[in-house]
Amino acid sequence: MPNQLKEPKGSKSTSDKNEKVTVVEFEDNHLLAQLVGEHDRYLARIEQELGVSVVPRGNKMAISGQKDSRKTTKTVLLDLYSRLEKGLEVTEGEVDAAIRMANDRPASDGSRGSVAETGAMIVTKRRRITPRSTNQSYYVNSLRKHELVFGLGPAGTGKTYLAVANAVAMLIENQVDRIILARPAVEAGEKLGFLPGDMRDKIDPYLRPLYDALYDMLPAEEVVRRLENGEIEVAALAFMRGRTLSNAAIILDEAQNTTPVQMKMLLTRMGENSRMAVTGDLSQVDLPLGVRSGLQEAVHILKGVKGVDFINFGEADVVRHPLVTRIVRAYGEHEREKKLNLKKPSE
Repeated sequence: MPNQLKEPKGSKSTSDKNEKVTVVEFEDNHLLAQLVGEHDRYLARIEQELGVSVVPRGNKMAISGQKDSRKTTKTVLLDLYSRLEKGLEVTEGEVDAAIRMANDRPASDGSRGSVAETGAMIVTKRRRITPRSTNQSYYVNSLRKHELVFGLGPAGTGKTYLAVANAVAMLIENQVDRIILARPAVEAGEKLGFLPGDMRDKIDPYLRPLYDALYDMLPAEEVVRRLENGEIEVAALAFMRGRTLSNAAIILDEAQNTTPVQMKMLLTRMGENSRMAVTGDLSQVDLPLGVRSGLQEAVHILKGVKGVDFINFGEADVVRHPLVTRIVRAYGEHEREKKLNLKKPSE
C-alpha cells in the first residue's frame, strides 16, 4: 500500500455531502494566522492561482471549487502548515513553491509528502533552504548522492544558489575541507586588461553572483575569514589549470561559456573525496561564433557515465519574481517559433 500524504498533527479534513466543499481543520490558530498571511494575502494568492475560494471559519478552512483544485489546495495548505510546525517561515515565495510542487504531482498521489518533509532541506548558518519545485528537490538530492551533477536550464531556477548552499552545508558539517567556486570570464583577454586594479579586481565583477550566494548563507565576517584562509576560493576558471582539487566541493557556474578544452580541464581536476556541480544555460552561450560550448559537449559525452547525473530545469522551475517566469516562457516560445520557421520549406 503506497504511503499517503502526511497531514500535520492537529489537522484534519472532510468533504460535505454535495462534494463541492472540502473543510480542513487545524489545531493551532496562531500558526493558522501565519499561514493566511497579513490581510489574508497568502490565502488570496492561493485562491487566484488555483481558482478556488477558501473561507476561514475559526480554526477551519472551507475550500470551494472543482474537485481537483480542492485537492491541490488542501495539499498546499497542509504543506504550508507543516512548514510552520517545523519552525520554518512562510513567505510569498514559499506559497508559490507549495503551489508549484502541488501542481507537479496530482494531489491524490500522497507519496510526495510536504516540501518540508522531502528530506531535501539544506541547513546553513543564516537560513534553512527548502526546494521550491520538484526539480529543485531532485537536484538537491542528486547533489548529495552523485560525485558530479549538471544543473541545466534557464536563469532563476536556483541551479547555482542550491549548489552553493549544498557546498556550504558540506563545509559546515566537515564533509569537505574547502569550497571552490569558478566561472569562465568570457570577456577575458584584451578587454579584461583595460580594467583597473590587479587580477582579482579585474575578475571579481564576473564572480559577484557567487559572492552574493555565500553572503546569503554565512555571516559576513565568516565569509571574509574563510576566503582569507583559503577554505572558500572564488576564482576564474583559467586559474584551475594544473591543480588537483581534493576534499573539496567544486562549483562551475555559467558553464555554457566554457570551451571543450576548458571543460575537460576542470572535470579532470577532481581529486579524492570531492564533489562537483556544473551549472549552465545552453540557450545563453556567449562564446564567439563557431566555438562549441564545452557544456554542450560534456552533456553529450557523459550521458550514462556512472557517478554523473543531469537535472534539467524548465520554465516552470523559475523561482524569481513571477514576471521572470513569464519572460523566460515568452523567450522560449520565441525560440521554438524560430526553429519551426527554419524547418519550413521555402515557398
